[in-house]
Amino acid sequence: MNKQQNKRATYFFMGITAAIFIAAVVSICIGKYFIELQELCQLILGDPTVPQMTQKVFYTLRIPRTVMAILTGVSLGFAGSVYQTIFKNPLASPDIIGVAGGANLGAAAMIVSFSSVAMTNIAIGSFLGAFTAVLSVMALVKLTKSHSTATYILSGIVINAISKTLIMILKYFADPENELATMEYWEMGTLGNITATKVLSILPFFLVGFLGLILFRRQIELMELSDYECQALGVRIKPIRTTILLLSTLLVSSVISVTGLISFVGLIAPHIARLMLKRNNTVTLFLSSLVGAFVVLFADILARTLYSAELPISILTTLIGVPMLIYFMCKKGKGRVF
Repeated sequence: MNKQQNKRATYFFMGITAAIFIAAVVSICIGKYFIELQELCQLILGDPTVPQMTQKVFYTLRIPRTVMAILTGVSLGFAGSVYQTIFKNPLASPDIIGVAGGANLGAAAMIVSFSSVAMTNIAIGSFLGAFTAVLSVMALVKLTKSHSTATYILSGIVINAISKTLIMILKYFADPENELATMEYWEMGTLGNITATKVLSILPFFLVGFLGLILFRRQIELMELSDYECQALGVRIKPIRTTILLLSTLLVSSVISVTGLISFVGLIAPHIARLMLKRNNTVTLFLSSLVGAFVVLFADILARTLYSAELPISILTTLIGVPMLIYFMCKKGKGRVF
């Protein structure tokens, strides 16, 4: 990038970072138990005179929830940008290769299989379901003996359809008073049950996926080119694409295994980043992750403030995402591509 483009990117990074900081402060303060800004400053400085209840809410509820919101947005935004780049499809998102469908199926299977719908079982089930779905996609691609991006996308559609069918079967046999309600609520996503233990449990998987994708950032950027051009530049398409898909799946499944499904973030965050930078490269990947973090934080704040009871976060991300998607469609219709 030239100096003007670098300057533009710097301003956007500074702006979105400041927005995330402000949203994080608001997220920590608001809720059924409100924390004053002065109390927040005292807590950060380690003032022991802060009321015990405020300390408990701050450390056990608000900090884990805010950190999880940021990690979730970063993972969905980053992975969404990766998927759209390697599949060369602006509508690609973390569920394009069955990640969301597999995670949903795994969670539903755990809920129906165990009389106790413990969050640990649901998290394990969704994590395993996401990986099983991706491995199934890769097996289907291998069976077709075609490794084009279109084959991956079609395979993802097939696995998603199978997952949805199996989920409907599980819902039919689920207990409507307990299991069915839990399955429906998990599908809508929530950050209301996040604890420090859950954040720490998914952190190693998040870091492996995120840092692994950073190491492959050059290959990801090159995959925006055609397969022939990538091969001419020395990129081994099949193993690199497989590795990137597995790392992206690890990144996404690590967070949705505890938050449930969160819609549209992985789709709209990369579009917003490309709209800001007017290009698609490594810088766009990182900006997409920051945009995703802000979107999830903002949606979580709305989920706690718009109604007396907490709303599922996917309702808010969908309400935010749909108008943006319509806007991008109209822009593309005018000949602009982001």
